Amino acid sequence: MTTNSPVKPETTVATRLRNFLIVIVAIALSVALFLGLRSETSSASLANLAAASTSLEVAASNDKPSIIEFYADWCTVCQKMAPDIAELEQQYADKVNFVMLNVDNNKWLPEMLKYRVDGIPHFVFLNKTGENVAQTIGDQPRTVMASNLEALVTDEALPYAQTSGKVSPFSTQAKPNTSQDDPRSHGSQVVN
Repeated sequence: MTTNSPVKPETTVATRLRNFLIVIVAIALSVALFLGLRSETSSASLANLAAASTSLEVAASNDKPSIIEFYADWCTVCQKMAPDIAELEQQYADKVNFVMLNVDNNKWLPEMLKYRVDGIPHFVFLNKTGENVAQTIGDQPRTVMASNLEALVTDEALPYAQTSGKVSPFSTQAKPNTSQDDPRSHGSQVVN
């Protein structure tokens, strides 16, 4: 014996509500996944900036002003600024050299000491003759960087010459060689 029980309206409303909530959660997760994947590209664009940067030797000899960025792949502030720097590089590529120097590479130790790099990103602005005209340290708004680059191109005083923002702390493990192993050093050959 089968009994036909009528479908209760409460059951269809509950099912519809449950299905609606599932759809909303699926949409929210899709949007979160999309935005999460988009934000991960900033580290890749930092690597792309470094690969496409002008070498320091070329920048020193091509009679264009330069901006040197001291950075590291692990630097979250550098990664955050990478998309803005990439846009500025596209805008000013024919007028300004963009040089990227990785602080994890000891090859750049003389430059790190010369410009007193103690936080990254550290930007050094050089005029056409290679003279240091300004430095900014840390997270800089795109508008500040654009204003500085525009002044650099027109050979005017940089409006934001000594600004500081949020930095990733950095300290070099290497120290300059101050030993006096040079035989021409006075007193180095005295033996007691």
